[in-house]
Amino acid sequence: MAKRSIEIKTNDGVAKAGLFRSAKASPAKAGVILYMDAFGPRPVLDEMAERLAGNGYAVLVPDLFYRNAPYGPFDAKTAFTVEETKTKLMALVTGTTQEMTIRDSGAFLNALTAADISGPIGVVGYCMGGARALNAAATHPDRIVAAASFHGGNLASDAPDSPHRKAASIKARVYIGTAGVDRSFPPEQSARLAEALRVAEVDHTIENYVGVGHGWCVKDHSVCNEAAAERHWKRLTTFFSETLR
Repeated sequence: MAKRSIEIKTNDGVAKAGLFRSAKASPAKAGVILYMDAFGPRPVLDEMAERLAGNGYAVLVPDLFYRNAPYGPFDAKTAFTVEETKTKLMALVTGTTQEMTIRDSGAFLNALTAADISGPIGVVGYCMGGARALNAAATHPDRIVAAASFHGGNLASDAPDSPHRKAASIKARVYIGTAGVDRSFPPEQSARLAEALRVAEVDHTIENYVGVGHGWCVKDHSVCNEAAAERHWKRLTTFFSETLR
């Protein structure tokens, strides 16, 4: 597995990113953008990108917090339980708006094009990345054919930039994996998102992973659930194999 560190020029600066490709899949059959969770790029996200790339994709993991670099690193198990790091993290999350990442997503797609990825593009986001993956799909319906979110927060909130408001612009197939108990995506938001996608005639699945908490997919989270994480991998790889042909 090969990781190449690259720099992506955006309208607001330069975002560092990792581009992962399998030596066994050259050229890559399709591209995937992995939208990070709140703790930023780190070895565990590299591992996830490598696992995805092993299925024949070129996987891009951009730093969404690049406007505030350098920052961290953060320990996902304790960052939100220590007041100092919690304050720093929340400043990064709230200071990196949906609109910022929407602007950046065009540059991320161009980075895949520059890397000779001419096939279909999928996106997947975790935690704060879930909404950003859906907003990217709504903004670039001509490029993104598959969009997945796992324990994504505020996917159908009252905020004006909530992705459910852009459902009519989504042409991609959508998969949403939700935690059994998640204050950032309560049942009323799930119902609102389902209705928006249904009315917009978006091909979608919303699946509830009962008994797991927000962050269950990611190995360095305190609530990581190994069995449910493997279920997430099965769903994600099947989803991309069906859509990124």
